[in-house]
Amino acid sequence: MKLNNTPKSMRLHIGIFGKRNVGKSSLMNLITGQDISIVSDIPGTTTDSVEKTMELLPLGSVVFIDTAGIDDIGKLGEQRVKKSKKIIDRTDVAVIVCDYNGIDVFEEELIKIFKKNNVPIIIFINKTDIANPVKNKFEEIKSQADCVITSSVKQDDKIINKIKEALIKVVPEEFMNPPAILENIVQPENTVILVTPIDKEAPKGRLILPQVNVLRELLDNNCISIVVTEKKLEQALKSFNITPKIVITDSQAFKYVSEIVPENIPLTSFSILFARLKGDLKIFYDGAKYIDRLQDNDTVLICESCTHHPIEDDIGRVKIPNLLRKKTSKDLKFEYISSHDFPVDIDKYKLIIHCGGCMTNRREILSRINKAQTANIPITNYGIAISHCFGICERAMNPFYNNTEIQK
Repeated sequence: MKLNNTPKSMRLHIGIFGKRNVGKSSLMNLITGQDISIVSDIPGTTTDSVEKTMELLPLGSVVFIDTAGIDDIGKLGEQRVKKSKKIIDRTDVAVIVCDYNGIDVFEEELIKIFKKNNVPIIIFINKTDIANPVKNKFEEIKSQADCVITSSVKQDDKIINKIKEALIKVVPEEFMNPPAILENIVQPENTVILVTPIDKEAPKGRLILPQVNVLRELLDNNCISIVVTEKKLEQALKSFNITPKIVITDSQAFKYVSEIVPENIPLTSFSILFARLKGDLKIFYDGAKYIDRLQDNDTVLICESCTHHPIEDDIGRVKIPNLLRKKTSKDLKFEYISSHDFPVDIDKYKLIIHCGGCMTNRREILSRINKAQTANIPITNYGIAISHCFGICERAMNPFYNNTEIQK
C-alpha cells in the first residue's frame, strides 16, 4: 500500500438506498462522473452493491455505495435486499432516493433503522422533471430527513453541488475532524519505535495496513520513527542514545517485546491503537476480562474485517484460539466470520473477539459493538485479548490510562 493513498476503511461511507428504478444508479454515476452502475428502465438492474472510492472536495476521501432496490422480489430479490441491508451497518451518511410519488413502507423502514443508528439521512426526490411531489407528500418527506433535495439527475451537474452542500451539512463531526491514531500519546519531534515482525502475514514488499497508517502519521508529525523487527529491537534500544516516547509492536510479538522493553518505556500495540480509533477502547478492555470466565464448550466468535486465505499460523484462526485455550484451560469452541458477514443471531456466543478493523470503517465496528451490548455479550479486540492472555494487559493499556480514557 502507498503511503499517500487513503484506505477505504478511513473514508466516509455514503450509502445510496431506495426502491428499484427510482434513479439510484443514475445518481451514483452522476456524482462519480463515471458509468459505475448499469442504468436501465428495467426494475432490478442493480443486483448487488457497487462501490466507488473517490475524492469529493471539500469533504475529501469518500466511498459511494449503490445498493439493490429495497423492494426487490422473488427468492433472488430477497437475497439482494438482505445484502443491501448489510450495507446499513457501515453507512456513515444515508442517501435515500425516491421519486415524485414520495415515500412508503420501504423507505420508512430504512429511515427508522438509520435514525436508530444515528446515521444522518439525505432524501433525494428524483424525476421532478416529470412531476413535482404533492404538497402533503413533500412535507412528510421533509419531516423524516436531515436534508431534502429535489431535482432530476437528467437536468444538469448542479445536483453535484447540492449533494456536496447536503453532505457538508449532515456529515458526522468525527469525519470532518478525525482523531489522530496517536492523539494525546505522541507529540511532534518524539522518538517512537515500531516493532514490525516480518512473517507469513506480511507479504513480501509490504507492511500491514495499521503499521503503514501509524508510520505515515509519525512522519506527518515530524517524529523520529525507528522501524525494526522484534529480533533487532534490543540492538536498537542499545544503539540509539535516546529513550523512545513509546514502543508500538505487532500484537503477535507482545510477549517477546515486553520482556525486552524496560518498564519505564510505554508499550502498546498497533491493534490496540486501532481499537481506540475504530471502536470503543473501554468496552474492548472490559470485554477481555471475560476471557477468565469462559467455561468448557463455550463458543467464541472471531471477527476478521478482511477476507484472506488463512495461513498455517493465522493469528485469528490459530494463535488466538490456542492462547485462549492455554489461558483458560477450557475446551472452547470457535467460529469465524470475515469481511461484512456479521451474524444476525449472536446469542450463542459467550465472547466476541474483533480484529483491529483496519479494513472496515468505524461505523461498522461500532454497530457490531452495539449489537453485542444489546445481546449482553462481551466483546474485545485482538491486541487487548492477546495482552490479557500474556498477563501484560495493564501495561499495554497504560498509555491510555494517562489520558483518562479508561480507568484502572
